[in-house]
Amino acid sequence: MRVMAQMSMVMNLDKCIGCHTCSVTCKQAWTNRAGTEYVWFNNVETRPGQGYPRQYEDQEKWRGGWEVGRHGQLRLKAGGRLKKLLTIFSSPVQPQLGDYYEPWTYDYQTLVDAPLGDDFPVARPKSLITGEDTKITWSANWDDNLGGAAQMGELDPIIAKLRADASAEANAKIKFEYEQTFMFYLPRICEHCLNPACMASCPSGAIYKREEDGIVLVDQDRCRGWRQCITGCPYKKIYFNHKSGKAEKCTFCYPRVEVGLPTVCSETCVGRLRYLGLVLYDADRVTEVAATADDQALYAKQLEIMLDPSDPEVIAAARAQGIPDDWMESARRSPVYALAKRFKVALPLHPEYRTLPMVWYVPPLSPVVDLLKDQGHDAEAAGSLFGAIHELRIPVEYLAELFTAGDTAEIERVLNRLAAMRSYMRDVSLGRDPDASIPAFVGMGEEEVYDMYRLLAIAKYEERYVIPTAHHEDAHNLEEMACSLDFDEGPGMYESGAFGEASGVPTPVAVETFHALRDRQTADTAASSESLRGRVNLLNWDGNGRPEGLFPAKEKS
Repeated sequence: MRVMAQMSMVMNLDKCIGCHTCSVTCKQAWTNRAGTEYVWFNNVETRPGQGYPRQYEDQEKWRGGWEVGRHGQLRLKAGGRLKKLLTIFSSPVQPQLGDYYEPWTYDYQTLVDAPLGDDFPVARPKSLITGEDTKITWSANWDDNLGGAAQMGELDPIIAKLRADASAEANAKIKFEYEQTFMFYLPRICEHCLNPACMASCPSGAIYKREEDGIVLVDQDRCRGWRQCITGCPYKKIYFNHKSGKAEKCTFCYPRVEVGLPTVCSETCVGRLRYLGLVLYDADRVTEVAATADDQALYAKQLEIMLDPSDPEVIAAARAQGIPDDWMESARRSPVYALAKRFKVALPLHPEYRTLPMVWYVPPLSPVVDLLKDQGHDAEAAGSLFGAIHELRIPVEYLAELFTAGDTAEIERVLNRLAAMRSYMRDVSLGRDPDASIPAFVGMGEEEVYDMYRLLAIAKYEERYVIPTAHHEDAHNLEEMACSLDFDEGPGMYESGAFGEASGVPTPVAVETFHALRDRQTADTAASSESLRGRVNLLNWDGNGRPEGLFPAKEKS
C-alpha cells in the first residue's frame, strides 16, 4: 500500500443557482489575457445541454479518456504511442474554434465617439481572434437556463444516448419530463484525476501530477503545443493558448491552496456549494481500479482505494511515505472524505472515462419537492418524499448517465439518503420527536444524518474548506516545479491590477496574482492606483465612500 494525498472538491448541486460568479472570478484571476479569450477553467453548464465545448461527452467522436483492451489492459481511447507518433503534426480529433466559440467584444469606441445625428450608433460585435466584424452564434453558456432547448435539447449527448438505449416506456417518460423543462446547473473544473488521460497523452511529458497534493499541472517550459492532451482529456478541460502556443488548464489555485486558502471559485461561490479537503488513496491500486471491466463497478472500486485516515495501518503507511501529521489531521476532518466515502452521497462525473476523477457531485433533489407541493402533498413527509424519487422532474436515468455510468440503483440510493435527511431534520426543526425509522430506512443512524445535514446545510467556512498548508521545508521544491506561473505571457507575469488592456491586442491584460488578491481581501480600504485614473474600479470597491474615478477630477484654475 502506497499512501498518497489528493486535494479534492465536492459540489452540492442542490445549491447551485447558475449565477456564474465562479466562472467570472476564475476568468479574472487566471485567463483574462490575450490567447485565452475562449478559455474557461471553470464554467457552469445548464443540463440538459450540449456542454462546453459542445457535445464534449461524445467520446465516440472525441476519443477522450481510457478504455479496456481485449486482454484487460488499460489503453488510451485515442490510440497508443504509434498512433500518436503518426498524428503528432495533425491531431484532428479535438474540438475546433466553433465548438468552443469565437470570442468577441463590441466596438464601443464607435458608440462613444459617434457624432451627434439622427441615427442611433451601434456597437458592432468584433471578433477577438481576427478583429473583424462577427456574428454571435455560440458561447460558453449558450444553453444557459435552457435557452433554445426546444430546438437544441436533442443534441445533448446524454439525451441522445437515452433515446437510443432506453426502452419504449423509459423513452416516453424522458420525453414527457423533458417537455416539462427539467434542468439543473453543473459547474465544472478540471477533475485532477488519479489516472489522468491528459498526462498519459502528452508527448513532451509536460503534464504532471504533484506528488504532495495530487494537483495536475502543465509545465510551460516543457510544453511544445502538440495538443494531444486536449484529445486525451474526456472532459475537455485543457485549452490551447493560441498566442503562446502552450496548453493551459485549471491549476486548482495552487498558490492559494499552499497557504491554506480555498480556490477562487470556492471562495466566491454565492451558494456555498463547494467543499475542499484532502483525501488519501492507495496509489498502487490506481491502474487496477481504472481497468475494471464493468463500467458501473468503477464508482465502488474508486471508493475502495480511498483510505480511512483514522485507520492505524493507513496512518503508519502515510508516515512512512512522509505525509506530515497535520496533513493526516486535515484528512480526518476532510469534508470531501465525509461526503464521498462516509456518507456516500457525492459521486464522480462520468466514471466510465476511467480517469478516476477527484471532483465529486451531490446530485440535485430539489425539484421533487416542488412536484409534490404542486400536487397537494406534504412535500417533505417521509412517505411522500421516498415514493416520489421516481417522479423526479430530473429523470433518474439522466443523473445515472452523468454520475454512475448508467447505474440507476446508485442514484436512487443517494437521493433516498438526501430525502431521508430532509424529512428527518424537518421534524427536528419543528420541535417534534424525530423518527428514527427514517434514517434506518436508508441504512444510516440518527447522529450520522445530523452530521450530514450539518455539513450540507449549515457548515461554517472552516468546515467547508479544510486545507493543510504547504510545509516550509517543501517551499523550495514547490517553487522549482515550474508549473505555469513563470512563462512569457502567463498569469502572474504582469504588474498587478484589476484592469488591463482589452484582450486580443498585442499588450496582454494585467492579471491579479495571488498576492494581490490576498492584499485586496485583507485591506482596510479600497484599492487605488494611478494606473486606474479616470476608470471606476468597482471590483476593488468595498462599498464605503466613493471609488476613485466615479466623478471627473476637477481642473485646477
